[in-house]
Amino acid sequence: MSKLWGGRFTKQTDQLVEEYTASITFDKELAEEDIQGSLAHVTMLGKCGILPAEDVEKIKDGLLQVQGMIRRGELEYTIQNEDIHMNIEKTLIDLIGPVGGKLHTGRSRNDQVATDMHLYLRKRVVEFVGHLIKLQEALIDQAKNNIDTIVPGYTHLQRAQPILFAHHLMAYVSMFQRDLERLQDSYKRVDILPLGAGALAGTTFPIDRHFVAEQLGFGRVYENSLDAVSDRDFILEFLSNASMIMMHLSRFSEEMVLWSSTEFAFVELDDAFCTGSSIMPQKKNPDVAELVRGKTGRVYGNLFGLMTVLKSLPLAYNKDMQEDKEGMFDTVRTLQGALQLFAPMVATMKVNTDRMRQAVNQDFSNATDIADYLVNKGLPFRQAHEVIGKTVLYCIQNQKYLLDMSIEEFKTFSELFESDIYQVLQPEQVVNARNVFGGTASNQVTEAIARAEQVLVQSNEWLRAFLEKSK
Repeated sequence: MSKLWGGRFTKQTDQLVEEYTASITFDKELAEEDIQGSLAHVTMLGKCGILPAEDVEKIKDGLLQVQGMIRRGELEYTIQNEDIHMNIEKTLIDLIGPVGGKLHTGRSRNDQVATDMHLYLRKRVVEFVGHLIKLQEALIDQAKNNIDTIVPGYTHLQRAQPILFAHHLMAYVSMFQRDLERLQDSYKRVDILPLGAGALAGTTFPIDRHFVAEQLGFGRVYENSLDAVSDRDFILEFLSNASMIMMHLSRFSEEMVLWSSTEFAFVELDDAFCTGSSIMPQKKNPDVAELVRGKTGRVYGNLFGLMTVLKSLPLAYNKDMQEDKEGMFDTVRTLQGALQLFAPMVATMKVNTDRMRQAVNQDFSNATDIADYLVNKGLPFRQAHEVIGKTVLYCIQNQKYLLDMSIEEFKTFSELFESDIYQVLQPEQVVNARNVFGGTASNQVTEAIARAEQVLVQSNEWLRAFLEKSK
């Protein structure tokens, strides 16, 4: 089988070389983007007078036929044609004859593939903003439903201070908002057109790159042809952003696993997001949360893999850069699956408020408030800290909690204690005492929810604008 680039060669490519170097097994995922870029390119060739109008129309009609074959699953990809670009071009030539070979005028596979990946990631970035919005909406709904639910807050996985469960959930809303904003910011670095850079130095044909950018909806055009074909920063940035999103999902997954265990029993995950055991009939395993936690590692690996590929490459394009796609596609699929599952898993999660309250009543997470109480009575904080440490030790040794102590017992540790200590120790009082911006007091959390909902309105407006632009 003769290659479209085979004029300089005197013998066929070794079969093992073809199999080893071909990328069609994975870059066929860029088929729609390749057609999209080619349609814009050939339109520009006609507009600039590089190709006659009849050739342009014939090529455009042929590309639309190929697109139909792709969408119907009729296009047969072969490793002999190496990649998505050559498979499409060869099919085009088979359909419309030698005029199809004019499509590649003024471009190289180097700027062509870079364009395809920019088009591909531009769509994905917008899609992932949408997925994060849905996850935030689910979290905010749960927070609003649990605005009065008190749960132990933890440091070092040890009970620290009581907080509102809504406050805990809103922490993840903040995390995912940063993720969303990173994606939004990265869009402007994906939204740059490489096409027209040629193999590395531009082209001798009088092309109009800005016209192509306008057709494809790109905001900018690469300033430097070498940079245009060798830049993969936009993929690295996406992989980095995806890694942080997966890290946040993994942290939440870990808490889902803990909270749904018998030991915690704070929440129950819906049956639709759990599986059973093949041998232990009583089991209900949080497999979705566990698998999201596990898949985080492969997303990290895709980031570090591409960084390693790129670290020693001279300008401009090198075959090593073919390794930029599989990890990107894998990360897109992995992140997409995780986000699509997480929002409904959060939305259907049942919260065991009684169990959370029991946990708060049976710990010493209100101890800090006793120290603050003594400080307000005039005792230096370090002395108050020591007094409360001894009080907690006494409770542990006598198998009781702070609210179980009599006022006489309190006074054995400090004469500053009065009967109002029991009000100070109530979980609601402990929570609402943290009445500072960003704190866990109910009015602060209510205001935080309102602010988050307003931000969601803005995020949805951004999403609608970019979805409209991509039509």
